[in-house]
Amino acid sequence: MLATAQAQAAICKYIDPDGNVVYSNVAPAKGLRKLSCDIVEEAPRGVGGGTRSTPTPEGFPRVSPEVQKSRDDTRRKILDDELANEEKLLTAARAEYGNGAPQPLPDEKNDAEKYRQRIAKLRQAVTVHERNIDALRKEIATTR
Repeated sequence: MLATAQAQAAICKYIDPDGNVVYSNVAPAKGLRKLSCDIVEEAPRGVGGGTRSTPTPEGFPRVSPEVQKSRDDTRRKILDDELANEEKLLTAARAEYGNGAPQPLPDEKNDAEKYRQRIAKLRQAVTVHERNIDALRKEIATTR
C-alpha cells in the first residue's frame, strides 16, 4: 500500500477591483490585490488519489442481515402502498380535469376567470400526482 506524505498548499485571499473576495491556491490574474495567505495541510491520499475510509468504531451498533432485510421489505411495502394511492389519486384528478375541459360549475358559467383558475388547479393536481408517481417509481427501483 502506497501513501504520499502530507502536502502543504497556500490558500490565498485576494480582492478584485470591484471589491469581490477571491480565494485561490494558484497565482491570480493581474489586478487582484493579495489580502492574506494561509498554509493548509492536505490529508494524505491513498493509491489512486482516493480518500481512506475510517473504520467502524468498536461497539458501533450493527444490524443483522435478517433485520435489514425485514426493514427493506417494510420500506418496499410502504413505497408500493404509496404508489398505489398516488395512482388512484391521479386517476381521480384526471377524471376531474376532464382533459382540460371540465364542465363549468354553476357559479363559473358567468365568470370565465374563475373557471380558468379551477382548470389551472386541476391541471396542477394532475402534474403533482404524475411527479409523485415518477419519484416513487425511482425510489422503488433503488430498493434491494
